[in-house]
Amino acid sequence: MNKNTSKLRLRFSKILLMTIIDIATMAMAFLATFFLFSLFDIRISSAERITKTGVFFSALIMFALYLTVAIAGGLFRIIHRYAQTTDFMKFFEIFLVFGVSYIAIMSILDAAFPQKFFHFKYNLVLAVISVILLISTRLVYVWFMSSGNQKVEPRNGKRTLIVGCGDACVMLLNEIKHHPERGIIPVVAVDKNEALIGRSIAGLRIEGTDDDIKYLCGKYDIELIIIAIPSANNVHRSKLLEKCEGVNAEVKMLPRVTDFAQDRSNVVDKIRDFTMEEVLGREPINIDHEEINNYFCGKTVLVTGGGGSIGSELCRQIAYAKPKRLIIVDIYENNAYDIQQELLYKYHKSLDLVTIIASVRDADRIKNIMATYKPEIVIHAAAHKHVPLMEFSPQEAIKNNVFGTYNTAIAAIENGVEKFILISTDKAVNPTNIMGASKRMCEMVIQSLNGRGTKFSAVRFGNVLGSNGSVIPLFQKQIKSGGPVTVTHPDIIRFFMTIPEAVQLVLLAGTKALGGEIFVLNMGMPVRIDDLAKRIIRLYGKKIGTDIEIKYTGLRPGEKLYEELMLSDENLEKTENDKIFIGHFVDFDSNELQGKLRELEDIAENNSLSPEVMLCSIENKISEIVPTFHRTENVRQKAAE
Repeated sequence: MNKNTSKLRLRFSKILLMTIIDIATMAMAFLATFFLFSLFDIRISSAERITKTGVFFSALIMFALYLTVAIAGGLFRIIHRYAQTTDFMKFFEIFLVFGVSYIAIMSILDAAFPQKFFHFKYNLVLAVISVILLISTRLVYVWFMSSGNQKVEPRNGKRTLIVGCGDACVMLLNEIKHHPERGIIPVVAVDKNEALIGRSIAGLRIEGTDDDIKYLCGKYDIELIIIAIPSANNVHRSKLLEKCEGVNAEVKMLPRVTDFAQDRSNVVDKIRDFTMEEVLGREPINIDHEEINNYFCGKTVLVTGGGGSIGSELCRQIAYAKPKRLIIVDIYENNAYDIQQELLYKYHKSLDLVTIIASVRDADRIKNIMATYKPEIVIHAAAHKHVPLMEFSPQEAIKNNVFGTYNTAIAAIENGVEKFILISTDKAVNPTNIMGASKRMCEMVIQSLNGRGTKFSAVRFGNVLGSNGSVIPLFQKQIKSGGPVTVTHPDIIRFFMTIPEAVQLVLLAGTKALGGEIFVLNMGMPVRIDDLAKRIIRLYGKKIGTDIEIKYTGLRPGEKLYEELMLSDENLEKTENDKIFIGHFVDFDSNELQGKLRELEDIAENNSLSPEVMLCSIENKISEIVPTFHRTENVRQKAAE
């Protein structure tokens, strides 16, 4: 007997047991009715109509009606040991419908077949007693099942404070009782509503508001805090997390309402770590998804680097917009395969998906792909992006980023592409490293080609939460492994945004691009990385310097303390969305750019140069092409260390 068969048999046996109990209860209702009428000598007519035949048919009708209403009302789908207030209301509703239906049916039969069935008085009393007894036995059964399955409170569990005393808290507390293996011992609760102080919720005492978290954690030696407010937005969650810092307790979350509803797991299984969006208090930007979907619907779209963290999200959102065809181009076959299989599984044959393994360095290959599939929109996300690695291999940044962009842009022009969107970065502004300088040259390349039939625009944004190489997942991993947490410099600051935000901005640029713009997201206040690291450590219930050390490793080769989103003379303009701005490219001599790029290419292709000479030669040529490129320190010496 397999596991699924055993579960089905167990479930059937429980339903059968409950049905037998209910039928026995209704039989008791018959006896109670007869007893009441006899006790009070109640007569309904000169000819009593309580016969064996009447009892048999009335009982048969009652039992059949009960099963019909119970099945239709979903009575047997309720897990009784987890029954909540809404479930009890459902019990009452089902049994009330059963009672009223029985009275109605029996009244009709009594009128149609006089002297054959019980009189209305009998039926009315019988129905009322049946409903009362059914509800009562159901409550006793639920109590018995709940107490019978009650587990012993774990002795070695974490003493827990619950934040938020709503429905989610009730469900969570009831489920915790049945999952001692989770090691959660609820001790006290808080809620923003001061009127609840002194009251209890599911047996847990409410002793304060959100402002009392630190005090109560000290009073009760709290080891775990669970924020159980699915309705809270990221701004509210961030404020709650601030109040949970420095109490030496780990902080967990219940997800937001949208995720809460989609996940069908038990409430206790929904408990998760906090996200960086919650730590930073960032709400998603407000973008017109209908406008994006309408624009990309029915179009052939090509995404280079479609297997990367940004590229794959681009493919997901474009696929949702129902394009005529989606073409994924990536050199890394594993990533390309993963996003291909994900989209095929989700959309099946409704999505015309083409996945191609190719390098943007291969100009002829890229031209052939565009000539074959004739994309209307190209989103160029393929690039090397790791700053330190590109300092050690600067020629690869030039060949892949700069000339990969050039190859893709030329192919777009030659094959009549309508719009070309470049994924750029805030590191392109006043670059201090090879990667940032290469992306600035990418912007210059598409600017020089704009107006030749294809509309070229760029999208510039900062650090992306959760992307490959992002610092925040690294912090979490380091904390869980016992530290140390590595920070390059105590004063380094960065902007942050989520992958969906970045992708939405790119797609919005595709709808609005007229050519020659740089789209920039208003990313709010920058974040000091050192402060962020310390905050994450505290939210994991660790003490800085005692449990987890912070190690300052020094700025990496080419890294600067802060990033900028715009050059001073790029003429930033507002759009109808207050989170999105448009800048215009700075003018330069396109012919001169072409000549210097060829000289730069010759240097990058010269594999006979030593690493030191290669880096120096590329730096010098970049300085000629990008006037804002500057080094803040001796990078070669830093890299050698």
